[in-house]
Order: sequence, then C-alpha cells, then structure tokens
Amino acid sequence: MIRSTDGKASVSNMKSGFVALTLLLTADLIQTLSHSSAKTGIHRYQTQPLFKEKYFAQRLDHFNFNSMGNGTFFQRYLINDKYWKIGYGPVFFYTGNEGDIWVFALNSGFLSELAAQQEALVIFAEHRYYGKSLPFGNDSFNIPQIGLLTVEQAIADYAVMISVLKLQMSATDCPVIVFGGSYGGMLSVYMRIKYPNLVAGALAASAPILSTAGLDDPWQFFRDVTADFENISQECRNAVKGAFHQLKELGERQEYNKIQSTFALCKRPSSAQDIHQLNGFLRNAFTLMAMLDYPYRTQFMGKMPANPVKACTEINLCYESNNITDMFPAMTFTEEERLRYCSKRWGVIPRPDWLKIQFWGDALARASNIIFSNGDLDPWANGGVRKSLSPSLIAINIAGGAHHLDLRGSNVADPASVIEARKAEADLISQWVELERTRIQQLL
Repeated sequence: MIRSTDGKASVSNMKSGFVALTLLLTADLIQTLSHSSAKTGIHRYQTQPLFKEKYFAQRLDHFNFNSMGNGTFFQRYLINDKYWKIGYGPVFFYTGNEGDIWVFALNSGFLSELAAQQEALVIFAEHRYYGKSLPFGNDSFNIPQIGLLTVEQAIADYAVMISVLKLQMSATDCPVIVFGGSYGGMLSVYMRIKYPNLVAGALAASAPILSTAGLDDPWQFFRDVTADFENISQECRNAVKGAFHQLKELGERQEYNKIQSTFALCKRPSSAQDIHQLNGFLRNAFTLMAMLDYPYRTQFMGKMPANPVKACTEINLCYESNNITDMFPAMTFTEEERLRYCSKRWGVIPRPDWLKIQFWGDALARASNIIFSNGDLDPWANGGVRKSLSPSLIAINIAGGAHHLDLRGSNVADPASVIEARKAEADLISQWVELERTRIQQLL
C-alpha cells in the first residue's frame, strides 16, 4: 500500500499504485506463462525418485474397428510401487488432464502420502494428445487425426490401461480408486460412472462437472474470479477495472508501442483484434492467480508467490465477462461464437448437450462412491458439486482452499481446513477399498 507522509493511506495514490502494480504483475505473469511450456523441466522431472516413466501400447480408436488402420500409439504413464503391498494394496490411479503428466504428478503429493498410509500402488496416466502421448506424432493436431481427441477416448484409454496393468502386475484383486484435479477430476467422475466394474471410487478435486456440461450461469465464473480479488480489497477490484480501462484507451489511441513495452510483448499489437486477444490473455492471467492462490510459493502452471492475490466438441467453456458483475472487459463467448470458431478451426460442430446425455449432467445422485472437493478461493468451485448428494456422494468444501489444494502434498502453511479435508478423504477411500476387497473376495 502507498502511504502519505503523515502515515495515512492516500486514496488517490493507492488507486494509481494498484493500477501500476496490476500492469506490472500481469506483464510479469504473461512472461511466465508464455515460457512455461518451454521450461517445464521434463528432463529434471525424470530424475525424481518416486516415479518411473513407462509407456503403454494404447489403441488409437476404441470405438471404430476400421479407424486409422487399427493402429496403436505409446501412452506415457508414471508408476510408484515404493509403498505397495504387492497383490493386496489398492491401486491409486490419476486420470491425467490437459498437460505433461510429470507436472501433475509432482504437484499431487497427497496420492503418495496416502499410498504410504494404505500400501497402494500409484499410477499417473498421461492424457492422449498431451505431453509425450501424441497418437500421430507431429501430425496429431491435423485434421482428421485430431478427431480422436475426445473425453470418451481418454477414459477408454484409462480403462484399458488399468485392466492390462493389473494383469501384468498380478494386481487383479486390488481395488482401484481414481483421482483427478480440475478436468482430470471430471475424468475421474466419468470413470466411476462409466466403468464401475473397474473403479471402486473417485476423488474429484475442483472438478467443474456441472458448468462444463452447460448447467451453470455463464457469468458466474468471472464473477467468482473477481470475488477473490474483491475479498482482499474493493480497491483491488477497482484497480483491475481501471487498468483494463487504461489499456482500452491506449488501444483506441493506437499507442501500440506503449502497450508492447508495458507488457513486454514479443510482437507489437497492430489492431483492435490484437487488443481483444490481449484482454483475453490478461483475463486468463488474473484467473490463474485466483486458481493458484495457495498459501505457499508454487511453480504449478506458472511461477507464483504465496497467496498471489494478496476441446471443442463436448466440453462447454462458454464463460463470459461483462464488466458489471466482474472486473474484466465485456467479452462474450456464446454458443454461436463457439460454433463459428470450432467450425473454422477444427471443422467440427459442437454438441453442447452431449456431456449431459453421456455423463448424466446434474443427475449424479444415481452414482456412488465419489468425493467432490472444492476450495472457496477457486473460481471453478461453483461449477462443481458443493452439496453432498447421497451418503456415498460426498461434497467437501475447503475454506481458504485454492484449485485442488487437497491433492497437493502436505505443507506447513496448509490451513486446518485442507488437513481435515484430506483426513476425511483418506477415511472414505479406505472404506471404499475395504468394501471392494470384500466384494472381490465374495466372487472368488
């Protein structure tokens, strides 16, 4: 905070200071994000002692016997058997999401801690089309090859991998619990719904299972991002709005050189469309700060200090900002705009209702053995399940928790709420493992 000479806060100075700080923070974060893919440190990750990196011969297409020549590709997975009671302990399987699997493995220490308690085998599976699991190598993102990037194909990958690895490792009688955070948490829910024959339970952390099925207010997401900053200070919200307004004025005056230097952009903007895209990137930067508002320093998805706030066919991500209920410029992304983009870029027509049909939408009360955990600092939280739906569909709300904080390893800065949440999750998972073990024994 900027103070006047008499020690009292100067409102005008504070506002201008916040605006300047906002511009500096977002410029720094842009630099971090723009280089994050190049600095994931994959080779460094490979030296980590807990996990061994392996590859699994996976089918290209699980649902069409004549597709793409009935080929296979190598899907990466990480495995840790340090704590496993061979042939008896459960299998903890992380349903990888949209990124390099090492990033998620090294930021989900709770699985290893829980494995040590429950003598489990831990597997982190990489999502097809991400990291090194590219079905068609450098051609993976061409049309029509990209057509095999679907939720259904991804969870079928995991189902096949679980089945085969259990056979190979003499683990056929070992109960399987799936884990995932964010989109990965959605996949864990879908695994429990679609393959209950393979999966005894699921922990879905920060999984926006409802909003991505089109069952949410499109303004809610950025309203919640704004609330994170507003809870720190109303002036913080106002400063962000002011910074975006300054950017708008610079764009209208076509002061593109100043915009480039302020945000350290690699390329000079040259049109209103460039400024629109920059607004979107900046909005995402603030969203990331809200998501990763952990009580300690982290490099997960971007380099962040402690408390930094102090695909196309199936998943609905039509979130909009309006500059009224949130602090961001009015930016729409309607179903019509989504249709135009997906048609032009990928040659596909979105199916906005498909997740509601395929994965039950808001009729989840018919499922069982799923934990839905959410932190109240996470802007994705209200797009997920916040109230328990049955005795075995448990919602755990974590006060002071950011994006899937409970999946991260224990830290001295953890709030009591996440420690209690992990204890509750561990107890439920232990119960599910015992129930599944009993069921398996009765079948023998």
